[in-house]
Amino acid sequence: MSLNLRRRDFLKISGTFLTFSSMSGLGYASDCKTSKRQISDLVSTPPMGWNSFNSYGVYLHEDAALANIEEMAKTYLPYGYEYFVIDGGWYGEYNLIPGTRYPNEKHASDVHLNEYGLVQPSKCYFPNGLKGLIDHAHNLGLKFGLHLMRGIPRKAVELNLPIKGTKYYARDIADVSSTCDWCHYNYGVDMEKPGAQEFYNSLVNQFADWGVDFIKADDLVPYPKEIIGFANAIENSKWDIVFSLSPGGDVKLSHLPYYRQANLVRVTGDIWEREKDFDKAFNGWEQFQGTGYQGFYPDLDMISFGQLMLMTPGEMYRKSDDARLAGYGFKRQCQMTPNQQYTFITVRALAASPLFIGGDLPTMDEFSKKLLLNKEMLACNQNGVMGFNVYKKENIEIWITPHKNEPGKGWLGIFNRSKNKVNVHLSSKELALAENKKYQLFDIWKNKNFELNQERKVFSIPAAGVIFLKFEQV
Repeated sequence: MSLNLRRRDFLKISGTFLTFSSMSGLGYASDCKTSKRQISDLVSTPPMGWNSFNSYGVYLHEDAALANIEEMAKTYLPYGYEYFVIDGGWYGEYNLIPGTRYPNEKHASDVHLNEYGLVQPSKCYFPNGLKGLIDHAHNLGLKFGLHLMRGIPRKAVELNLPIKGTKYYARDIADVSSTCDWCHYNYGVDMEKPGAQEFYNSLVNQFADWGVDFIKADDLVPYPKEIIGFANAIENSKWDIVFSLSPGGDVKLSHLPYYRQANLVRVTGDIWEREKDFDKAFNGWEQFQGTGYQGFYPDLDMISFGQLMLMTPGEMYRKSDDARLAGYGFKRQCQMTPNQQYTFITVRALAASPLFIGGDLPTMDEFSKKLLLNKEMLACNQNGVMGFNVYKKENIEIWITPHKNEPGKGWLGIFNRSKNKVNVHLSSKELALAENKKYQLFDIWKNKNFELNQERKVFSIPAAGVIFLKFEQV
């Protein structure tokens, strides 16, 4: 796409940038209806927190959960990281390597259900249940979240368990032809069948009774009717619950009205430290630029800083072809270079992506911690305006995020997507700043100020690096 076409994606009036939510005619589904949940103050800025997947896969146990809760409350909550989310597997009864907590299978051979087919905390990893952890998190000022797979457990269908509060049973609502390619736990739910909505209602009401504040629903994106079923259950529950969609398949702009029944939608596959994962993030951002607004945030996945895959130590699994567990690779420290880490977190700041740390919190390295707690980065992200592309040429991309309340202020990132250091000459015009105006710029990662007038300035950007700037018209 050419620069000229991209420059039509924003308006500039006397140095004031108008966000996509105030525009029309840009080819996006701007006329989508929004539910009461999205226009509430439930998530007035992009949610921030921790998710267990990158560090523990689907094998988080209660001791590790407690340690991360306490470190999160102590170090990260004061900066706004408030949602503690346990990813998949919390109801799995795993076969373990004898004498250890390490899993001997990728997904559990059995799941723990109650008499109504609703998932319950694993006796394997959460022998004391979850209520105590949830209450402890709440007492520390945190909010608590859980991951769920789409549909109804196959075990509930095999046992034909009743749907709570109805005359229907699991086999009455299950669509046994609708399955997940990568997780065998569930069948889909046929939302046309009596009892289907009641099943999702009973599941969400159980979570509300527990005090769950955040639901990450996986494998749901390709199934619009079940998205609506889930959203209706959350809407009608007696507890405020943030609703997050995780892909399970390709995300499509044409399905945006359905995604907007949730508060977050993942617009990428799983993100780790690989070069292709940086491409995923930029591509997802580009595809969905302009679609976010207060209460609805396109999500670029977790922040894979710190120690990762702690439940997959290489010495136990590396020799086995069968032992590829959930996640990617083996136990390790994040493999990004410092410049890649700067790029990674700058993308999420400018895109107003939800900020969910993926690495282990008690062992987080100091460099990563400084990036995660940088006040300027957080201010850009919590501004809540999804940045958009204004320049793309020869591996250099410029993305800009206007301040939502203060004209002439905002943030921009100059990204070098090549493997070599680049010196690039840029003017105010190419930075999408108002011409004939003077700007005070602050380099966030180098912590220094400089001014920009109408002359071109040379920016030196390291390989795979970024210059992250805060700007203010003076």
